[in-house]
Amino acid sequence: MCGIAGTYHWPDGKAVTDRLTEVLAHRGPDGAGRYSHPAGAGEVHLGHRRLAIVDLSGTGAQPMVSGGLALTYNGELYNAPELRRELESAGASFRGTSDTEVVLEAWRRWGTDCLPRLRGMFAFAVFDERTGELVLARDQLGIKPLFLLRRGEGLVFASELKALAAVTGGKLEVDHAAMVASLLYYWVPDSRCAFREAEKLPPGSWLRCRPDGRVEHGRYWNLKDVAAEGQERARSGELPDLAAVVEESTRSHLLSDVPVATFLSGGLDSSYLTALAARHRPGISAYTIGFRAEDARFEAMPDDLRYARQVAARFGVDLHEIEIAPDVLDLLPRMTYHLDEPIGDPAAINTFLICSAAREAGVKVMLSGMGADELFAGYRKHLANLLALRYQRVPRPLRRGVSAAVDRLPVATSRRGLRSVRFAKRFLSFADLPEETAFRRSYTMYDRQELLGLIDPDLAGTVEDVLTEHADVYEDNELDDFVNRMCLGDARMFLPGLNLAYTDRSSMAASTEVRVPFVDVEVVRAAFAVPGDRKIVGRQGKAALKEAAASVLPREIVYRPKGLFSAPLRAWMSRDLAPLVREVVNDGELVRSGFLRRDALRRLVAEDAAGRRDFSKHLWHVLTLEYWYRGATSGAGHNTSSTV
Repeated sequence: MCGIAGTYHWPDGKAVTDRLTEVLAHRGPDGAGRYSHPAGAGEVHLGHRRLAIVDLSGTGAQPMVSGGLALTYNGELYNAPELRRELESAGASFRGTSDTEVVLEAWRRWGTDCLPRLRGMFAFAVFDERTGELVLARDQLGIKPLFLLRRGEGLVFASELKALAAVTGGKLEVDHAAMVASLLYYWVPDSRCAFREAEKLPPGSWLRCRPDGRVEHGRYWNLKDVAAEGQERARSGELPDLAAVVEESTRSHLLSDVPVATFLSGGLDSSYLTALAARHRPGISAYTIGFRAEDARFEAMPDDLRYARQVAARFGVDLHEIEIAPDVLDLLPRMTYHLDEPIGDPAAINTFLICSAAREAGVKVMLSGMGADELFAGYRKHLANLLALRYQRVPRPLRRGVSAAVDRLPVATSRRGLRSVRFAKRFLSFADLPEETAFRRSYTMYDRQELLGLIDPDLAGTVEDVLTEHADVYEDNELDDFVNRMCLGDARMFLPGLNLAYTDRSSMAASTEVRVPFVDVEVVRAAFAVPGDRKIVGRQGKAALKEAAASVLPREIVYRPKGLFSAPLRAWMSRDLAPLVREVVNDGELVRSGFLRRDALRRLVAEDAAGRRDFSKHLWHVLTLEYWYRGATSGAGHNTSSTV
């Protein structure tokens, strides 16, 4: 796991690449390298920062150059041993044991045809000295990031957006459409980028730059097709052995020459992975978090620690407990810097603090249960949308009465939040809507009118563009299975746009690699071969995965109420962050620039303070957006790590 960067036909490319690589130092503190070569009428420069995981010797150093090919690679290839054997039988020879060398030799033999054969997480650039061509590629599911910027025939790329901002002197223009999208979702979708000129290489795709200035794009893997193939398998009665697929993925994700640990929240996904990992790595370490007692009480958070302790004791896991009582006033600007784009999920702080603690203990690699909820319908929104179909059959007068009654209920008292009331209000906000609109509303921050009322009126057209984009992506499928349509939408939008994005950026900020065994091409294929009525059974979400996990875990862990990998936002907002909220609402840059309307923000604060609505998540995201916008428009916050 590393940081990669480079330039192709870019003015002053050597100095620019050196600067890019320097900004990415936290992604790879174990080594640095650069490669330069003529490329037609210009030059190519590749940079690399190394976090040594497999083959810790010099033979794993990068950029790796061999036989006219140069590679800078960020990722882990879990089927490297199998591919190595196949390549050796075809005559390839290897100097070391790194997966980087396997990628290089696979590229030499198969070119872009090697990409669908790579099982892992990756983003890389490979340069061919004979043709002068540079190719960028990104993994199938968008686990690893790759940002790029094109001007004329020139290109600059990096693992992080802040590196591109740094080398352009902080002069990149903010994309207001991306900011609107981030308000809607509380993250920037993978199809957009927070700066106008910059872009993200889409998952499952490659881009080739030729020395004559031509650029080609290709897609080698499409989630929509995988989902359609899965539906056909399900129709034929060919149901996957989920337990075997998940165990094999977990085993392969343990490939490492350094210690590996796990996240262990005590929930199903992390407990399942931890139990499987302990089978293959007895005594493996795990890390879990708890919050200040008063914060957890105020938020009505479940006691996850006791479940984590139970799993650790049962499977001989060395459990490390971390109490999070963070200085959020200090962490907020730090996390905003590291997250690159405005991402309003406070779980990023949890990931950063856990990874920091693991790194201090000498652990470089962590396994996470990320992705299971998206692929197996484990979120409350999946069940809620299914229940909404039934709710719509209730007579309209009765629905109106229920809605009016719930609307009058408070979401919090002075001493604690009322979680069930928050859920009820949330459900009724979308339960009467058509499928795509309801699904969007079930997990986004605002409805159309609320969003229009919050921002500059001149951006009304942008709101329509963002909403249309959601509809286009959600409806672009060949599935007749409602639950799997939701899972596909999540796997294309929510997973890469939010969860994989914050996991990569916050973990790499702590120089730690997080692996996600559920977000694996074989697990994904199996997931979409499971019919929706096997994923949600009765009111039980993630039923098929729970059935698989029950062969390993105690039933009380498998069927416990779902926990949240989140933070006590209401407590933070009412205490630690209350003065900052007032400052940002009354005199923040977003308000002064006209992007956000002061009166609308004040209404959010007033309704939240009165306990009528729960706007803690909305206000937290306004704070993250404010800090991001200050850095982006000052040219300072994304030019330097001085804020860290």
